[in-house]
Amino acid sequence: MSESDLTFYFDPVCPFAWMTSKWVRLVMEQRHYSVDWRFISLRLINANVDYDAQFPPEYEAGHTAGLKLLRVAAKVREIHGREAVGPLYAAMGHHIFESTSAGGGWAAGAGRADPTLVGRLLTGLGLDAGLADALEDASWDTVLRAETDEALALTGKDVGTPIIHVQPPHGTAFFGPVISRLPSQDDAVRLWDHVVGLASFPGFAELKRSLREQPQLPAFGVAEDEVGVQEEWHGGSRRLKK
Repeated sequence: MSESDLTFYFDPVCPFAWMTSKWVRLVMEQRHYSVDWRFISLRLINANVDYDAQFPPEYEAGHTAGLKLLRVAAKVREIHGREAVGPLYAAMGHHIFESTSAGGGWAAGAGRADPTLVGRLLTGLGLDAGLADALEDASWDTVLRAETDEALALTGKDVGTPIIHVQPPHGTAFFGPVISRLPSQDDAVRLWDHVVGLASFPGFAELKRSLREQPQLPAFGVAEDEVGVQEEWHGGSRRLKK
């Protein structure tokens, strides 16, 4: 048996992973689930992609910032254990997405991995601000690449973040779900049961639509009572080409 009820693979700069993580935390509170927060890097997934040709101009800087933040998270986990990762991800996500002053939507880019900012986030959690030195320490990429491969081995490679593994190591795993609106407490559990029930059905592979609303997050200027602008996504990302 795994030590956790769920494994949640995240990249801290992915807004949809953040929204899904907020939903999963609502489910955790009501179902008393334990979660192992693990790493998947969008920058490493797209290591061989020509960003200039395939993505909007801000994407490479954003994905690289995510990689750097994951290096810090990996070092924190190495020193303080798995239980330190969830609060760190919460702090990162709250700063990046729950404030209108964080740089704004897709365009925030490299500023998300500012050493001074990351140091303050660490200090706020009672951790050593010096752990921010890992931002530029590429030696952690070996760990991140292995964990990214681990996540993709569960679902296949044509996915993004997050990836959720239910009842590891033998339970079902899936990409997403991608949600743009945070459900209520009651709806959170109902949605969870529907998603896991469908994903656990033998032979089930995919239920998809490529139109996505911008998420209801302050960084995108979308309030909880508003509906974000819909965008067409290719291959699970904002690629400019199929």
